[in-house]
Amino acid sequence: MKKLFEFVMGALVRGMLFVVPIYLSILLLLKATKSVVALVRPLAMLFPEWFPAERLLSLLLVLVVCFLIGVAIRTSAGRSLRERIERSLFDRIPGYATVRSLTQRLAGKDEESVWQPALAEIEEALVPAFIIEELEDGRFTVFVPSVPTPFAGAVYILSRERVHPLDIPFTQALQSVSRWGSGSRELVAAMKTESTRK
Repeated sequence: MKKLFEFVMGALVRGMLFVVPIYLSILLLLKATKSVVALVRPLAMLFPEWFPAERLLSLLLVLVVCFLIGVAIRTSAGRSLRERIERSLFDRIPGYATVRSLTQRLAGKDEESVWQPALAEIEEALVPAFIIEELEDGRFTVFVPSVPTPFAGAVYILSRERVHPLDIPFTQALQSVSRWGSGSRELVAAMKTESTRK
């Protein structure tokens, strides 16, 4: 029964991580399409009445704008502007930086040095955690996710001795969290390997 529950919860969390961004993207696309109907209405009148020109032209306009923004972001000036907007606007939204880093890691983008899996010593226990950054005095900022979802949790600043980096992929650590700790044996083994190397 316990394994069935773990399987159901793990599958549910993984499904939500996949479905929710797609669902939100579709909702935003539909909302944007409705907001530009007035712009395309004069052009839509050139088409026959039976043809859904307003909807199609609105969708086409939104897709073209998205494409142009996507092309612009790939330039150095576009990247700089995007980073400035993220720092000044989006990073102030609670959870945005966490979700952005998490989705980048899930997509296999290792551009950032955050989210290195670790085991952190909290009170008398080891807990799965992710190293966010190393402070100038050698301590670590770590994020300890809630079980079974990694989107919520607590942030700790811990001394180096209490943080044990793991030699495992990010997704493996994430799976252990989303499966109520199942697979923690591999996390402990990875910590031992790390300490043996030192």
